[in-house]
Amino acid sequence: MIALLLSVLSSTLIFVVFKLYSKYNINTLHAIVVNYVVASTCGIVAFNKPVAVSEVIAFDWFYYAIALGILFIVVFNLMAITTQKNGLSVVSVATKMSFIVPIIFGLWYYKESLGSFKLAGILFAVVAVYLASIKSKEGITIKKENLIFPLLVFIGSGIIDTSIKYIEDAFVAVNDVPIFSATLFASAACIGFVVLAIQAIRGKFVFQFKNILGGIALGIPNYFSIYFLVQALRSNLLESSGIFTVNNVAIVMLSTLVGILLFKEKLLKKNWIGIALAIASIILVAIENYI
Repeated sequence: MIALLLSVLSSTLIFVVFKLYSKYNINTLHAIVVNYVVASTCGIVAFNKPVAVSEVIAFDWFYYAIALGILFIVVFNLMAITTQKNGLSVVSVATKMSFIVPIIFGLWYYKESLGSFKLAGILFAVVAVYLASIKSKEGITIKKENLIFPLLVFIGSGIIDTSIKYIEDAFVAVNDVPIFSATLFASAACIGFVVLAIQAIRGKFVFQFKNILGGIALGIPNYFSIYFLVQALRSNLLESSGIFTVNNVAIVMLSTLVGILLFKEKLLKKNWIGIALAIASIILVAIENYI
């Protein structure tokens, strides 16, 4: 329970940091790259023993972590493109709805249970995420020619969560979670530095110290969001499909409430309905586990 709560809090802090990026005109790409360096450093420190590159490469999960780190950067760029093409609401819904992918994977691959309460909780969660994420009365509209971008964000984000579950379950020892996390973040950082180098060569890179501060502010909760999510998945609290459902709707619910308290956001009636459904979803999934 503690690990799940800390995962939700860490992910909500990520939301707060991203909101502050727009307020202080932080270059998101530059801060994201710094964030991966900071998150990787957190993992190395938490590993609490000397780290030799040769030993890390020898781990069974090494190449999976590298691939996952690359996917982090790819999905981030897809999110940026989707925001430009379709708007922030569309990318927000596509990202948050992606929890459906690891849920389906857990039900299919791990043969997890799907009783009536859990099914209702998952369906409530899907509706809750949508309603809580849409901040305009008109809802969202997507041009047919731009549909591919939010679809790729949805699939990519879902693959990331699914891969974390599969890799940590199949390859990562309990004590190796910090160095596994550090490796995937380091992989993402390396790709990010390549992108920044290309920008520099083209004369489009402008260094600003505030972007480093923004990256540090993001990197710490980003590391712990992954670390505590893995710990929650390894607990006996819920099956992975239940963990992903509760984790995501709780993040959406808490982020929405934080938006009201810290950023004076005004919610529509459907946003409040989304919050109510989120609470109902968590209750239903919990009931399923204990009946």
